[in-house]
Amino acid sequence: MSMRGRRIPIPLPNTGTMHRKRNTYYMRGIILLALGIFLLLQLHVFNYDVRTPIWTEPTTNDSVDAILSMVPSVLHKFLTPKTRNQTLTTSSALHNSTTGGTTNGSGSYSDSYHAPNLTEIKRQIARHNEMQFVLNEEAFGPLQNDSVIIVIQVHTRITYLRHLIVSLAQARDISKTLLIFSHDYYDEDINDLVQTIDFCKVLQIFYPHSIQTHPHEFPGTDPEDCPSSMKKEQALIKRCKNALSPDLYGHYREAKLTQIKHHWWWKANRVFNQLEVTRYHTGLVLFLEEDHYVAEDFLYLLEMMQKRTTDMCPQCNILSLGTYLKTFNYYTYNSKTNKKSFSNQFASSLISPNNLLGYQKSKNSQQKSSKSQKVSSSSSYSSAANSYNKLHKSNTVNTPKARAVVGDTNTNAHHSITTTTTVTTEKNGAQQTWSYHVLPSLYSFYQKVEIMPWISNKHNMGFAFNRSTWTNIRRCAKLFCSFDDYNWDWSLQHVSQQCLQKKLHAMIVKGPRVFHIGECGVHHKKKNCEANQVISKVQQVLRIARKSGQMFPRSLTLTVASLVKKTKLRKGNGGWGDKRDHELCLNMSLPTR
Repeated sequence: MSMRGRRIPIPLPNTGTMHRKRNTYYMRGIILLALGIFLLLQLHVFNYDVRTPIWTEPTTNDSVDAILSMVPSVLHKFLTPKTRNQTLTTSSALHNSTTGGTTNGSGSYSDSYHAPNLTEIKRQIARHNEMQFVLNEEAFGPLQNDSVIIVIQVHTRITYLRHLIVSLAQARDISKTLLIFSHDYYDEDINDLVQTIDFCKVLQIFYPHSIQTHPHEFPGTDPEDCPSSMKKEQALIKRCKNALSPDLYGHYREAKLTQIKHHWWWKANRVFNQLEVTRYHTGLVLFLEEDHYVAEDFLYLLEMMQKRTTDMCPQCNILSLGTYLKTFNYYTYNSKTNKKSFSNQFASSLISPNNLLGYQKSKNSQQKSSKSQKVSSSSSYSSAANSYNKLHKSNTVNTPKARAVVGDTNTNAHHSITTTTTVTTEKNGAQQTWSYHVLPSLYSFYQKVEIMPWISNKHNMGFAFNRSTWTNIRRCAKLFCSFDDYNWDWSLQHVSQQCLQKKLHAMIVKGPRVFHIGECGVHHKKKNCEANQVISKVQQVLRIARKSGQMFPRSLTLTVASLVKKTKLRKGNGGWGDKRDHELCLNMSLPTR
């Protein structure tokens, strides 16, 4: 056969065409599969409101009855106001009805209650501080070295304190703790309330240098002290006692403000260095105030955070559970007003899922008015975000209003569906919006935490540290006590920046377990200081979280914090220029055990 009639196959070069076709088929299959899953999830989501009606509550009732309905009946005793006079009158009536006794001529009972005078108050304070009596110790046993101690700073706001006690009573493992109530005002109604606590060990301590016990002398207001707003030149002419000691802004001390820092420093020294019951304690000490409210899993989460510091954040020496943000947003698939845009939003959430109890900052809507004023958000008794200098210059305090979100800290806040209720304040027409968002249970098994340097006005509520951290802070007592700022938290941040070798670093839970319910305090006065409105919102938030399985997370997830700018050294807010305050503060650091 001739070579001309034969065909010789010539191999063609491998261009990869078949390989590319196979990859294309695979990619199409993956896309179709993802689309199918997405559509199934969509079907699940749009039917969510039928299957879970507990999330369809955009409004709340802030009446007394509604608030009581959210509290177990066994705890109603803590919410029932009962003064000493009422108690004694009732007991006298019972006594007289059984013994035939009569009232006096004025119609009141002969043993009616009389408030203690100043001498008696000082005697009672000294007695309590010396005895250090721990209530309920027989029922719950002695304090364990690694138990949590909860220190609560108390002034006079008994209504808020009642709700804090109720929230504590509902917390898991609260019976293992020691509650220490630190008072700067002796009030027997408050004492009676505290002494009715029967769910854990309780100890009361009383700040002995209060304005109440020193009304006309330092550290109260001495009549010979310079008025706060007096110029130094006038003070020198008048020769008032502290004429040579104005603050950074030329103002003189105000006792009601300096007491805040004194009280915090005294109670910390008292708890760590002076009480017998805490002598060998090595566990966490959690700091709360009378106008806080805790979630039922706050101790559970605090313990989980403490255990994870070793591997997640070895440099962390503070654990923070709270936030001052006041609008609580929960992710929900219930909105009847915004379901059109849900597909794109939910697709984004699949890529970056948000967990239920986190928070983010966003702008809070305000209703414009021709005569509206900017007002600051409420702060607790122990902390002020506005400078002391501004308090003297103007009655209008300008503070950016933050929108509180119990959701993710991601700045893309629009990737959620919102159901809102609006409350308008009578004073300036500003609108306060409460939004509830609930995530599906798919994301409920973990809780996000964030790590960053401790910031005074962000992480000063519901925070905890141990004796080791306190020892380092106490070594810087001179700087803390001389820094010209009446805020203890700003002073503590200054200590961290300027004195501590190991700076204060915090692990912050992005879903708050401690809430601020106080509407009125030292710096913020309102006509209506009722706690019901805020308390009912917090109760509703926690109820939704509880019924949707968001409490008691199985694990913690560390999120990448946004880049934090290096905190610049700031001069203090003033109010702390008097040398007598410096000396008193330093004397509190001396061990007296």
